[in-house]
Amino acid sequence: MSDSNTTDFINPSYFILLGIPGLETAYIWISIPFCTMYAIAILGNFTILLIVRVEPSLHVPMYYFLCMLAFIDIVLSTSTVPKMLSIFWFNSREIDFSACLTQLYFIHCFAVMESGIFVALALDRYVAICDPLRHSTILTRGVVAKIGLVALLRGFLFLLPHPFLARRWPYCRTNVIAHTYCEHIAVVKLACADIRINSYYGLLVTFLVNGPDISFITFSYIQILRAIFSLPTKEARIKTFGTCGSHLCLILAFYIPALFSFLTHRFGHNVPLPFHVITANVYLLVPPMLNPIIYGVRTKQIRDRLVMLFNHKGT
Repeated sequence: MSDSNTTDFINPSYFILLGIPGLETAYIWISIPFCTMYAIAILGNFTILLIVRVEPSLHVPMYYFLCMLAFIDIVLSTSTVPKMLSIFWFNSREIDFSACLTQLYFIHCFAVMESGIFVALALDRYVAICDPLRHSTILTRGVVAKIGLVALLRGFLFLLPHPFLARRWPYCRTNVIAHTYCEHIAVVKLACADIRINSYYGLLVTFLVNGPDISFITFSYIQILRAIFSLPTKEARIKTFGTCGSHLCLILAFYIPALFSFLTHRFGHNVPLPFHVITANVYLLVPPMLNPIIYGVRTKQIRDRLVMLFNHKGT
């Protein structure tokens, strides 16, 4: 297999993913934490889905949103990690042109969906803490279903142009992508055409999605923190602050690397490529690994149900 970066093709039959350029000798060691995180993400999120399904007391808004998040996390991590590990372990760098565009769509589509569910979870926590007496009347099953549907459809529709725009360009420069997966801008930068429409549309999606999402989450947690500090006892303040603080750290672990990767592709020409690629993988793997732990195992109802399941198996 040749990794030549000069070809005469117009539309390549495949792309070549380089992985993490400059760190090839460390691939085996790098694969260990990535594989471990992926295994935890898959096991943890499937466990959340199973527990919520079999436990009627968990059929409430927060856990419906948590199930949506678990499903999204499974798809998001599975869209990238298996191919990444095949690069690290077997030097399997080729990816079919159509498969690359499919991966591109799934990654960005489900990342937008994840952002929407983070907003939904922030709304749930805001109502539960700031207006607990009206929680069940505000977040009814119908409202939860509509919020979830909007979050899913928003990702599906906003990102639908990405693969179609990427497919229309001629790729006559190279078919080598210096990345572990088919990231949108990393792919279209290989086109020998004016790709400003892709760049502008990507910026538009960021401003229309991440901007409002981050603003609403920030507003929600400011109000939550105000409500926490007005709680009557120190123990209640510490417990609630610890829970919401871990949620907020998890949300930041998703948005900060995502925005860093987005901005680096456009403006960060001096950022070392290995650091950029690793950071771009963080927001696709770390939140899916931590979400079932932070939102799930640390939640008393799910923890109690897990203990019951293990005790039942042990008897």
